[in-house]
Amino acid sequence: MLAKLKIHNFAIIDNLSLTLKNGLNTLSGETGAGKSIIINAINLILGARSSAEMIRTDCTAASVEGHFLFPGNLELAQLLAELNIPFERELSIKRTIFREGRNTVHINGSPSTLQNLSRLAPYMVSISGQHSHQDLLKPDHYLYLLDAFSGLEEDRDRFSSEFERYQKLKARIRDCEKRIDEHQERRELSAFQLQEIEDVDPKPREDEVLNEEKVRLQHAEDLVEIARTEYETLYERSDAVLSILSRCGKRIAKGAQLDKRLLPISDTLSEIEANIEDVSFALRDFQGTVLIDPKRLAAVSDRIEALNRLKRKYGGTIEGVLQSRANLASRFDNLAGEKEALETLLKQRTALETELIKQAEHLSLKRRAGAKGFKAAIETELRQLHMKDTRFEAIFGEGSPKPGDAKENLLKTLGPHGFDQASFMLSTNPGEALKPMSTIVSGGELSRIMLSIKTILAKNASVETIVFDEVDAGISGATAEVVGEKLSSLASFHQILCITHLPQIACQGDSHFLVKKEVANGRTRTTITELTPEGRVSEIARLLGGRKTTSHATAHAKAMLGENASSV
Repeated sequence: MLAKLKIHNFAIIDNLSLTLKNGLNTLSGETGAGKSIIINAINLILGARSSAEMIRTDCTAASVEGHFLFPGNLELAQLLAELNIPFERELSIKRTIFREGRNTVHINGSPSTLQNLSRLAPYMVSISGQHSHQDLLKPDHYLYLLDAFSGLEEDRDRFSSEFERYQKLKARIRDCEKRIDEHQERRELSAFQLQEIEDVDPKPREDEVLNEEKVRLQHAEDLVEIARTEYETLYERSDAVLSILSRCGKRIAKGAQLDKRLLPISDTLSEIEANIEDVSFALRDFQGTVLIDPKRLAAVSDRIEALNRLKRKYGGTIEGVLQSRANLASRFDNLAGEKEALETLLKQRTALETELIKQAEHLSLKRRAGAKGFKAAIETELRQLHMKDTRFEAIFGEGSPKPGDAKENLLKTLGPHGFDQASFMLSTNPGEALKPMSTIVSGGELSRIMLSIKTILAKNASVETIVFDEVDAGISGATAEVVGEKLSSLASFHQILCITHLPQIACQGDSHFLVKKEVANGRTRTTITELTPEGRVSEIARLLGGRKTTSHATAHAKAMLGENASSV
């Protein structure tokens, strides 16, 4: 229940603190006193859209704070746990709006978001006003009401969850089919490209190795000539380097016998002589390894050209070509994998479709059975609200599937809430045919129909607080008295906050609040006070008598209020 409502600098309200109670809380006051502002303030803490125009003139910000008490609500506790909001059966919500357009939200003292407010709203307050009456004119809303009456919310929610999974599964299938089509379209080109690379069959760094070999083959004769000439220079000629070093070494070795300081030089020359001899023999042997083969040169050149063609088309390097080959090959692997995945998804879809059809048929049968009870309950309530000749029917669309329909036809009509589309049909006058409710009912009749539905669903509704705004539109007299009694009865299950202009409704309240507009220090402000028993008599008398309160109106007010007022 909404235990306390605080409003600060909102519209023409400067500071207002309203403490509400269990049962039926009625609010009355002159037209324009600010009753609708209170409804707007409650809407604000339920996540409604805000605007700078809501802020009191000359103020930079406005705030609304609601303090709620919940005796026990497991679903709400689970939601708050999901949102990481501390909760011990009390919920405090504060929303502040700033003139520059910024909003802040705090839930139980922790910063939060408007999205979280919207998720919490269904657990806190249901506002039945002029706007909510329009829900009765929306076909999408009819199934919710029927399901609530028939106790099918859990079944419907379960189906909706499965249907959402079905939609996601179909999207995955479409994506998979699209990828397969794209693979198929590219397959011919990919196969050609892959075969082109496979025909050449490049190896890592093969181009580097071949280019080195090509250079050797192109200059084979030069290499042989260089090796032969330098071998002779170092070793074979009479004036070969090795012969000169040998003679030089012998003389220095002789000198070392005379002066030991020449020994290191003699040793070094010996090493040089040995090294030159090794180099000479290496040059001699190298000549035998040089291949002079024009055919091999042509083959190497052709291979290099083949590799270069691949590099130009597939990445610029051998590594790029090899990566392209791997990518092209993976496309064929992916295609096989995609086809396997598609087969799995199609099997899942078939199984899910079977289950959805089964659940939808169950919902449809239960709804049709529930619709009969709903019709009887609505007509009973409307008779009590002085709409005794009213006939009501919940009609299911002609497009609804029938037993034995083909699976394809059943799936075409499947929606997030099953097969069904419902219409509420009404006839308010004897002899008149049933017509869609949206085409024939007045505002007052809508109010009474809404009250009837709220009364019927009272025990099943999860929301703790219900606000009725303009529920008395278009009614008076005995009808208003019955509406008041209905509200009082509904207050046995929910906390009710009802704004009314009718004394027949106001006198039914367990608590009565007066909304007034006054001017103080040149500024208009709205105030709200809980009436004492004496104050209630005066306010009921005003509602009965209009501008002037007569002794007759006062006496009538006391009589309407009963023993409590009579003792005043």
